[in-house]
Amino acid sequence: MSDQPVPTYWDYLKLNSLLGLQSGLEGDEDQICPDELHFIVVHQVYELWFKMVLREVREARKELASPKVPEEKLPHVVHHLRRVNQIFDLGLQQWKVMESLTPQDFLDFRDKLIPASGFQSFQMRELEVVVGLEEAKRHSYGGTNTFDHIKNLAARSPAGAFAWGRIQKALDEETLRSAVHKWLYRTPIHGSSPGDENDDAVVGGFIHDYVTAMEAYHQSQLARFEKVPAGPTDKMVERFKKSRDDAKRFLLAEEMEPDEQQRVRRIRVGLLFVESYRALPLLAWPRTMVDCLVEFESQFVMFRYRHARMVERTIGRRMGTGGSSGVDYLDKTTEYRVFTELWAVRTLLLPRAYLPELKNREFYGFANENGRVG
Repeated sequence: MSDQPVPTYWDYLKLNSLLGLQSGLEGDEDQICPDELHFIVVHQVYELWFKMVLREVREARKELASPKVPEEKLPHVVHHLRRVNQIFDLGLQQWKVMESLTPQDFLDFRDKLIPASGFQSFQMRELEVVVGLEEAKRHSYGGTNTFDHIKNLAARSPAGAFAWGRIQKALDEETLRSAVHKWLYRTPIHGSSPGDENDDAVVGGFIHDYVTAMEAYHQSQLARFEKVPAGPTDKMVERFKKSRDDAKRFLLAEEMEPDEQQRVRRIRVGLLFVESYRALPLLAWPRTMVDCLVEFESQFVMFRYRHARMVERTIGRRMGTGGSSGVDYLDKTTEYRVFTELWAVRTLLLPRAYLPELKNREFYGFANENGRVG
């Protein structure tokens, strides 16, 4: 007969500990009002979801950061990214629960939070770092650098060392953005991969052919305007020309330093190739993963936007409890983008009928024991 205790639901989930964590600063749940309990529970649930998102993002990054990502691993990456997107979708709905707190109800206990702030959610800051938000793109918090603010607070908080340690660890990790870029860099263009003979020429040829195809497409659009009385204007012609010039500069990575241009050029062309020829069997999972990344960033932006609207609905435009500009600061964070290339390339996409002719089509077919077939 085993002496091991029989596991129970409450033991497995450690419910006695979990349900004892909503006592607020007083340390006694009986001393806080129902609205404050509501506030605490909603935010603790968000932090649990952030914990899950961080785990899923790191799992996806681990696979993509490999020197070679086998085709059979991409569904695994997509699985983790889809779970993240579902969590963010649920998080968006959760703001509705938060909005059941009326402005007057919140004001009854808001002052006791000062100088605490949701900005101090180190898991949210950690997620931004792991995903790849660049420090130069961050808005300062109350005029202070993001990490300086948290580091200074950490020195005065009992849990501060843990929070700052988590962020420091994240800052030393490879980002999801970096892993995605490494994966895109290896995209075969017309069957050519980095390291293959004449790969740079193949990539350059694709850029030339694509920009030429853009010009043909733009000419067809201008021809449609010629059928209306006003006809195409000089401004329209100039806009189309600027669009092509911008596309060429983007694909050639002309804004980058010379030692970075070749790498970034191949990343951008790889992405454009996946998006343009997404119906090919070999590109089925890559384009699904790209779609998941775009949805992830879109969900992240919407999450920030809904957060800002919830705060505005509850406290208006007053200063935040942490000393920031409140809603004004939150609105600025909705401008953040990490996967900028994934958004930019959508401006360049052409109808299938105008795409450059695909070379080495058989390379992108289904695989069998004899190799790839078209």
